[in-house]
Amino acid sequence: LVGVLLKECSNFVQKTPPKFGIQTVEISKMTKTQKEQALTQVAKDLLRSTCPLRKTATQPVAGEGSPNANIFLIGEAPGRNEDAQGRPFVGAAGRVLTELLQLIQLERTDVFITSIEKFRPPQNRDPKPKEVMACFPFLERQIEIIQPKLIVCLGRHALQRMLEWEHLTEKKTTAMAKFRGQAFQGSSGRWYYPVHHPAAVLYGFNRATLEKDFKQIPELLKKIDMQKK
Repeated sequence: LVGVLLKECSNFVQKTPPKFGIQTVEISKMTKTQKEQALTQVAKDLLRSTCPLRKTATQPVAGEGSPNANIFLIGEAPGRNEDAQGRPFVGAAGRVLTELLQLIQLERTDVFITSIEKFRPPQNRDPKPKEVMACFPFLERQIEIIQPKLIVCLGRHALQRMLEWEHLTEKKTTAMAKFRGQAFQGSSGRWYYPVHHPAAVLYGFNRATLEKDFKQIPELLKKIDMQKK
């Protein structure tokens, strides 16, 4: 099964790999403390973001977790609870996510959790392209600093944005039923793993399916390590 998960999406059109603002050679020399400081700076810079949602949100939600995380989880946008606390996934969906991580013997402090959009959209509507574009550079910087082995896309919106970032385009919309549970490698060399958003469980989605997908992550990380050797 993991061998199937590691297949690349060869039917995508691959273009020029994205440019990274921080060179890998510099990142490899950073200590944990230096990474923490760099991530803190990203959070501070968000306070000066040009994102239109900054005017209506209570505060930015930069993300949290380990600066040395192997797993980087991306959702769509902060909700009411996240906006109030300034932390990602702290509502009902966050409790589901915590339980899914514990299922594979991980805590929130072992991974890094964030979202595509860093400010809560009014009434939790979908973020507009202009809003996403304003926040995406901050997400790029976080990925560049942490250098995760695996980026887990929580839901359709996160998957779509990362496909666009990697210049892997097939359709303007992405059906999670087609992509969930299948890892693929982007044009940058990074590995992605799409799963349904934890909030889907709250609306009747089969939790067993999401648990099954999360249970593949430890073995998937081992396979990625083997490919790098």
